[in-house]
Amino acid sequence: MNAITHPDLTLSLRGEQSEVAVVTLNRAAKRNALNDGLILAIRNLFQNLPRSVRAAVIDGSGEHFCAGLDLSELSERDAGEGVMHSRMWHAALECVEKGSVPVIAALHGAVVGGGLELASACHIRVADETTFYALPEGTRGIFVGGGGAVRIPKLIGAARMTDMMFTGRVYNAADGERIGLAQYLVPTGTALDKAIELATRIATNAPMTNYALMHALPRIAEQPADHGLFTEALMASIAQSAPEAKERVRAFLEGKAAKVTKE
Repeated sequence: MNAITHPDLTLSLRGEQSEVAVVTLNRAAKRNALNDGLILAIRNLFQNLPRSVRAAVIDGSGEHFCAGLDLSELSERDAGEGVMHSRMWHAALECVEKGSVPVIAALHGAVVGGGLELASACHIRVADETTFYALPEGTRGIFVGGGGAVRIPKLIGAARMTDMMFTGRVYNAADGERIGLAQYLVPTGTALDKAIELATRIATNAPMTNYALMHALPRIAEQPADHGLFTEALMASIAQSAPEAKERVRAFLEGKAAKVTKE
């Protein structure tokens, strides 16, 4: 089943029950550079995912995931207009990070500028060996405006992000995985397959557990320890009270659940 939601964005549903959504950026001729229309389409899609979807993947068509902001459409703005434009990006990428389902980014080729901001809004990043990362805004006289200043330091630290923006440093796939820009590094051409495999596995989790990992865990990580422990206790109680969770715990206690094994 395919549904075209925007000329440069497509949605396909995978799985026996259409539980995995694959969202594809389709501006290959522009290296999937992001313009306002595409950002708004991403927002609208993640606000209106089909009810069957339990996990999603974001991919880029062609040789690159996303080369960042489409500079050919960059217009001069006064300070107020600039703030509102940045906040529009924030609202759109919040729908990815804090939406209804976990999101995995399938990375290859350029993951640059706004492309890295989009990838950092996802919950898991899978990179293939062609992937490279950069934040060229610093050398272009501008600053990140799509949430990168908040999300990227949480992945790699403020010092590394500062270096990337000061110097234009480019990280290759292996070094990007080493410093935390991706959690998985896979052979060339296999990032999408691996991302769909992970999404399919994640889609089988109890929905409340997935929701807690998306919405509670990041907040707990930023709370003082005492507050975080209390929030954890509340979230654990809510999650384990769900009927599906009770069934899974019962299966474990009765020896019917699969045991953890070394892969």
